[in-house]
Amino acid sequence: MFTIQPTTALFRETDALILGLYHENKQHQPVYGQLNEALGGALDQYIKDGDLSNDYNEISKVYTLNQTTAKRIYVVGLGKKKELTSQKLKKTFGRLFKQLQADGQSNSTFVLNSFQTDQVSEETAAEVLSEAMVMAPYQFENYKTNNKKPVTKMENVTLLSDQQETGLKESLGKGYALGHGVNTARHLVQLPGNLLTATDLAEYAVSLAEDYGFEKEILEKEDMERLGMGALLAVNQGSTEPPKMIVLKYQGKDKWEDVVGLVGKGITFDTGGYSIKPKDGIVGMKGDMGGAAAVLGAMEIVGRLKPKQNVVAVIPSTDNMISGNAFKPDDVITSLSGKTIEVLNTDAEGRLALADGITYAKHHKANRIIDVATLTGGVVVALGDSMTGAMTNNDDLYEKVDRASKQVDELIWQLPYNEMYKQRVRSSELADLNNSPGRKGHAIMAGSFLAEFAESTPWVHLDIAGTSQAETAYDLGPKGPTGVMARTLATYIMNL
Repeated sequence: MFTIQPTTALFRETDALILGLYHENKQHQPVYGQLNEALGGALDQYIKDGDLSNDYNEISKVYTLNQTTAKRIYVVGLGKKKELTSQKLKKTFGRLFKQLQADGQSNSTFVLNSFQTDQVSEETAAEVLSEAMVMAPYQFENYKTNNKKPVTKMENVTLLSDQQETGLKESLGKGYALGHGVNTARHLVQLPGNLLTATDLAEYAVSLAEDYGFEKEILEKEDMERLGMGALLAVNQGSTEPPKMIVLKYQGKDKWEDVVGLVGKGITFDTGGYSIKPKDGIVGMKGDMGGAAAVLGAMEIVGRLKPKQNVVAVIPSTDNMISGNAFKPDDVITSLSGKTIEVLNTDAEGRLALADGITYAKHHKANRIIDVATLTGGVVVALGDSMTGAMTNNDDLYEKVDRASKQVDELIWQLPYNEMYKQRVRSSELADLNNSPGRKGHAIMAGSFLAEFAESTPWVHLDIAGTSQAETAYDLGPKGPTGVMARTLATYIMNL
């Protein structure tokens, strides 16, 4: 897939030679001068005529007409050198790889030092290049029976660099792993509910365990009944599909201590139960397991990169259906923690499943917990579709998660959590908690409910209801599931 050669190999044969170009004086970019000379000054003329741009995120294609060994040169505009960041470069690479795919290019050569700045090293450029190469051209599978147009995939990428090969290969591997983790999450979220039941999700998790050597545990309904997982079992009552409590464990240290717990909401389809969703709102609810998908994507990244950290992933999974057996508003249920819950809204089912998931993560000795869920419409109203809502009971843990989210450009925004909100979820006259105190502060109420099960364990909650889907294609991916938070979770773990 990746080959590294010295920059003296600039005039090697290649289908596509990729060069970065800043606003700064072109004389300070020797490779540009060499190529311009080989083309008889054509690059300078193209810039003068406005056919080639060095503005940020502009991509210009130059046909060499056999005047050099590259069939085509792609000039990637980078704007002002001091303004380029790794995230901006990643988006530009994403746009480039989409262009290469559209042009049918499967082999390319990058002049790596042409993308280097004081802020972006060649190793960082290699990492974001690899990440963008995997993420940006990704396309979802479909079930159409007509002939499908073959999709061009990048087969060979050569990097021209005089840096140490070991460091570049490590950076390429990291970016490659991050990109694949995102695509794993995207793939799972895109699957229809009839093709991704809780059983199917468990089987996928088992396949990951086998691929990467994770320890695995899949609890069946009978196991949950024996343990007293009354919250997850209540959500499952209306379904003919059995629930699964999915556990994957990665041990990167000698002893099972200092454990990070990742808990993902795995509701494979959500009708809302007897608090049924409207006909427009119910479409797309196959994606209500986006939190589980993010956790599995993060675990794939962990499996590829093998950090020296202990991680337990817990996914409570079921669908939320309607039948004569389904749970109802006004029911009182008992969770795995022993806390009783008055059900006021059966469409607030994700927090019930997560309640038992968080408790079970603590049973597996998780010392800190991050839960991820497409939990509330309220967070979409509050933050839109570009920012994930977050809550915490521990500022130190939150700061580390926030730092990881900024590193991969999956931004989060902290919502308040205090005694006032705690009292609202404890306001039931019949039980310890109620699962839906009302519409006011809806996203905060959901997180406050989950905090009752995290208790004193450091905890961060990530509500991805707004960020799990892209309404249009973007530089790093297609319209549809985004795989959001897979990279944030994995980056947080690797930072440790």
